[in-house]
Amino acid sequence: MNIEQGNWLTVSQLTMQIKKTIELDDNLQHVWLRAEISNFKKHSRGHMYFTLKDENSKISAVMFAGNNRRLKFVPENGMKVLIKGHISVYEPFGQYQLYVKEMEPDGLGQLYIQYEQLKKALEAEGLFAKERKKSIPVFPKEIAVITSPTGAAIRDMATTLKRRFPLARITLFPVLVQGKEAASSIVSAMDRAEMMGSFDLLLFGRGGGSIEELWAFNEEIVARKIAALTIPAISAVGHETDFTISDFIADVRAATPTAAAELAVPVLADLENTHIQLKTRLYRAMKKYTEAKKEHLHRLDRSYAFRYPGHLLKQKEQELDRLLERLQKSLVNKKHAQDERLAVLAKRLHRRHPYRLLEQEKNNLAALNEKAEKAVKRYVADKDEKFQHVLQKLRILNPLGIMERGYNVAYTEKETLLTSVRQVNNGDRITMYVRDGQIQAKTESWSDSVLWEKTQHNRNEGGKNDE
Repeated sequence: MNIEQGNWLTVSQLTMQIKKTIELDDNLQHVWLRAEISNFKKHSRGHMYFTLKDENSKISAVMFAGNNRRLKFVPENGMKVLIKGHISVYEPFGQYQLYVKEMEPDGLGQLYIQYEQLKKALEAEGLFAKERKKSIPVFPKEIAVITSPTGAAIRDMATTLKRRFPLARITLFPVLVQGKEAASSIVSAMDRAEMMGSFDLLLFGRGGGSIEELWAFNEEIVARKIAALTIPAISAVGHETDFTISDFIADVRAATPTAAAELAVPVLADLENTHIQLKTRLYRAMKKYTEAKKEHLHRLDRSYAFRYPGHLLKQKEQELDRLLERLQKSLVNKKHAQDERLAVLAKRLHRRHPYRLLEQEKNNLAALNEKAEKAVKRYVADKDEKFQHVLQKLRILNPLGIMERGYNVAYTEKETLLTSVRQVNNGDRITMYVRDGQIQAKTESWSDSVLWEKTQHNRNEGGKNDE
């Protein structure tokens, strides 16, 4: 094939020319973009690398530390944002990308919204509660691993499990870990593992990825299947910063597949070393214990009791006699003290005997009765004296006493006291009350002056008689 001779360019020169072309385009140097974040990573130096996408396309983007330190939020996968930046070419790879200068949140992506809604619903049901978490066996013999057979996760887990605890038997259940069929594939594998009924522990997971790639482990059917497992389960999905619904429901969450394998089994070499150490310690302890008991036995064999048992028996008999004597004295002293205390109580009881109290109260009652009688007599005498005084006054004021001196009292037929001649007419009947009875009379004549003179005369006569 003949190629005409021309100005040949190197790849670097072509890349540089493309870069200059892009940077000279004003439309590409002032880009305002609405997109969704995916594959977000933050470098240790502070730079942020991520992908911006919509339904049909995606573009690589970078936001350097000098620009992103002014952000008032933390970018996350699935978050929709508003971007301001410019397009340029990353020369080493000949790849164009967006250099972000400013970024603002524009609401959460649809997947992230679904994730948050399902998380809140399952948490409200109590599926995240610590109380329902099952304990991980210390020495699992049969381990089921549910993951992709071609991914790095199975290699990491298998290598770590065999290295740490080769006694455990590992059974792989190959599944799809991303895509539309992944969730049903994972659930089916968990069903098969439970039906076999021989597994002590179940590990499931995959390597890191975007929220879309990890989405199978955010599906509700996977979450509810994990919650219904009777086998203890360890979740190992993604990297340390990735969290899925499955992580919250699993009995234990591991940051990576390798970490899941480390949590699942102990190190056999460490166990063997520990066993040797414990065996050595047990041997030393038993040897020390045996030697101590032998020494104790030798001391007993050399002791006075075994050499002269008869003397020891006599000595113990004397000690027994002394103790019995002390016991008898103690009993006598105690009885004497109790007798004295009983005598004191008897005296107190005698003083407080009910009969003595009753006699005392009878004396008190008799004294009160005597005081009451005297008070009543004084009261009656006082009232009698007052009565005689009032009776004397009544006798002085009694009309009958006046009649004893010759006076009478007259009443009309209407039983009205007669005090004036004007109260009667000729022929009226009147009743006169005298000292020893009453007189019925009839009026025939009367005179005012005569009556007045008689009255005055009677008054004068009465005055003389009083003198």
